[in-house]
Amino acid sequence: MTERIRALQMHDGNRRWWALGAMCFALFMIMLDNTVVNVALPSIQRSLHASTSSLEWTVNAYTLSFAVLLVTGGRLGDLFGRRKVFLAGVVIFATSSGAIGFSPNDTWLVAWRAVQGTGAALMMPATLSIITNAFPPQERGKAIGTWAGVSAMALAIGPVVGGFLVESVSWQSIFFLNLPVAVGAVVIALFAVRESRDETVQRSVDIPGVLSLTVGLAALVLALVEGNEWGWGSPRELAMLVIAVVGLTAFALVERRREAPMVDFSFFRSRTFLGANIVAFIVSFAMLAMFFFLALYMQNIRGYSPLQAGVRFLPSTVMIIVIAPLAGRLADRVGSRPLITFGLLCVSGALFWQSHLTVSSGYGALLPGFMLMGVGMGFVMSPMSLAAMNAVDRTKAGVASGILSMNRMVGGTFGVAILGALVATLGRSKIDQLLPQLPDSARSRLAAGLGSGGVSHGVPARVIDGAQQAFVYSLHYGLLLGSGVALLGALAGFALIRKRPDDESVTETIAEPGAADAVGRELSNSGAAPPHGAGRVPETVNA
Repeated sequence: MTERIRALQMHDGNRRWWALGAMCFALFMIMLDNTVVNVALPSIQRSLHASTSSLEWTVNAYTLSFAVLLVTGGRLGDLFGRRKVFLAGVVIFATSSGAIGFSPNDTWLVAWRAVQGTGAALMMPATLSIITNAFPPQERGKAIGTWAGVSAMALAIGPVVGGFLVESVSWQSIFFLNLPVAVGAVVIALFAVRESRDETVQRSVDIPGVLSLTVGLAALVLALVEGNEWGWGSPRELAMLVIAVVGLTAFALVERRREAPMVDFSFFRSRTFLGANIVAFIVSFAMLAMFFFLALYMQNIRGYSPLQAGVRFLPSTVMIIVIAPLAGRLADRVGSRPLITFGLLCVSGALFWQSHLTVSSGYGALLPGFMLMGVGMGFVMSPMSLAAMNAVDRTKAGVASGILSMNRMVGGTFGVAILGALVATLGRSKIDQLLPQLPDSARSRLAAGLGSGGVSHGVPARVIDGAQQAFVYSLHYGLLLGSGVALLGALAGFALIRKRPDDESVTETIAEPGAADAVGRELSNSGAAPPHGAGRVPETVNA
């Protein structure tokens, strides 16, 4: 018993594992909030008399601020201290969560959700960069695997916990739940996490870079989120896309002229870093699009409640929880490339399987695809994160983590938007074919309902049946598209990501005279063997 107590006490030998625990606490809170809110939307609407637009922005305001500020949050951590920025993010996230619970109306609710997304954007890159700095390369895969498993667990239990709390307590309780989790993360981080920052640059914020990236990304995400609602050829949509192109182009030009740019584009000379970010975009494109539209399928076609639908997604997320830590450990031994390739092939196969659903398919037809998707995601997430973080010097871990997280967020937004447009377009064509007797305006409303997930009620059964057949028909091609995109991701990962673990690791790049000796002393003191090639500058960045 005494030995067990000593093992749990914090000391230099286990401090990094306590730090991992704090990061997992925070990540759990962020990912839980991604899914738990959807279950509460009907209750929020009744309680605050919120409009449909306000409900949409309850989700979109968080997504927008989160996605847009991820890179900025990662870079701020590199400049001013990752622990400091992480703690600031936790405090902002927890404070806004409490404020959301006390919101008197939907306007305040949406505003505080945007603030909450800002806190999440400061926290998310810091969790991965702190882990990267706390763990030596030979243990990093195991740690990142645990990190990915916790992320999946939060996504899995989000709808279940949210449904229980909304039904048993109130919708406010799903936000108040963040407060004790935040307290735990802060307390552990204060004692376990050592401060780290990028010592190679001055502590100055690249204001032109921050502004141009924020404007460009905000316009792009807003265009994707509202594309189906506004219409892809509408003036507002085209204006947002033009602003996005101008903003992102200006960002690229500004960064090339800055002495201390927010994003060092030389990162992308590394084939592994480039490949990991392509994989991050593609895997989120495929996964979130599938989850979003199959949730609509289960609720609008099969008649499940939100909670029942959420429970039926558990096989996917349980597989991720089990496999992600194992994949992380395996990546330490065999490298990321074979695991990512295999995982994306599984994802492609899962989407291909799901594409054969019909209006009358039962849960038995969904289950194999859900499980295969979970296996694929489990083999992708940890090795992908490990490959990206090992492909840059660990002094740049914050901004590298922000770039990776941003690509995941934007990829998921692209997936939902593009499949939504496909569902609406193909669905309209099918409705025209199945229900030619309806007026053109009625067919347009039905098609718009397919794109947003709505299935008309209070109309003749033949119309509802036609709308459901049109949705499943368009979903078939949407999932086939997702399957093809995942297959391209597998090919990209295999072609770009380095084969050997040693080839992926540049986190120990020797940037200053005497650094090699310092690394050697640190490894000697820890009893770990030096990595292959220690004491020379790796060549991966120039590959």
